[in-house]
Amino acid sequence: MFTTYLKERGSWILLFLLLQFLAVFIAYIDSAVSLTSILYYVFLSLIIFMVFLVMRYQKEMKFYQELEEAQDTMDFSHREFLSPFERMAAESITRHFEGLRNKVSENERMLDEEKDELLSWIHEVKTPLTALSLMIDRLENQTLKKEMTYEWLRIHLLLDQQLHQRRIPFMENDLYIEQTDLESVIFGEVKTLQSWCIQKGIGFDFDLESKEVMTDAKWLAFIIRQLLTNAVKYSERSDILITSDQRNGQTILEVADTGRGIDSRDLPRIFEKGFTSTAHHQDNAATGMGLYLARKAADSLKIKIDVESAPGKGSTFKLTFPKSNDFVRITGM
Repeated sequence: MFTTYLKERGSWILLFLLLQFLAVFIAYIDSAVSLTSILYYVFLSLIIFMVFLVMRYQKEMKFYQELEEAQDTMDFSHREFLSPFERMAAESITRHFEGLRNKVSENERMLDEEKDELLSWIHEVKTPLTALSLMIDRLENQTLKKEMTYEWLRIHLLLDQQLHQRRIPFMENDLYIEQTDLESVIFGEVKTLQSWCIQKGIGFDFDLESKEVMTDAKWLAFIIRQLLTNAVKYSERSDILITSDQRNGQTILEVADTGRGIDSRDLPRIFEKGFTSTAHHQDNAATGMGLYLARKAADSLKIKIDVESAPGKGSTFKLTFPKSNDFVRITGM
């Protein structure tokens, strides 16, 4: 810190040294001036100047240190002995900080209003969407019925994704941890995708040895929905295998498909927001949000998501649930 201060005051120090050199030079060329007296004067001046530098360093650095410490409030009202320049800087910083804080508050308010309006819109759209589902069920043309059911499901899943995307930042306020029946959650999500799976000739195989986990059922259903949607989307006329078992006191749930798989260069990025694919970059059906939101929700539930995949051989997503004792310790329940 002191080195920085010396660099900042380098021009002052240089001016002082030049003045001392000038005094010695004059005494050297003018025999009427005592060189010994001038050297004595220079020596005393150096001592006084060094004391002055140390005192100024302590005073000025105190202001800059408080400037760093006060970055959250920028309140300098408690400083009684500010120099004129320090007071000007403090007032300017405080004024700009207040302006920025007001701007941030206004932006946060607008974002909250926008979020509330979007959530309200999503809930309103669900009503005609439910009515549309009932109308589709009454169709006698089976081909048209399958096509419309598929398009209805796409809209339903996209709305559901948007709804949960808005809720995830406040997910901790919505959690209800309880002993959850894994089988019923999985079967409920498979039933939702039934019409899509029939259209694509996709079946399911189940091997659920471990059927209960300690978690939030609603958010677990959302995570599984994203994994199943991803598996069905990139599979064709094949089976999706869903298994669960206990390993080292933890429940492991795996969702394995035999679809097109994921390129090795994409694997580290599939959970990033908005990332779709480099090998299939032209795929307009992908939003790049499903796996990102699944990971965000899983992190809040202390669930670890891993994936193994290879092009043309399918993908296996693995959910590792926390141990019951660890979960209680982490969440403070």
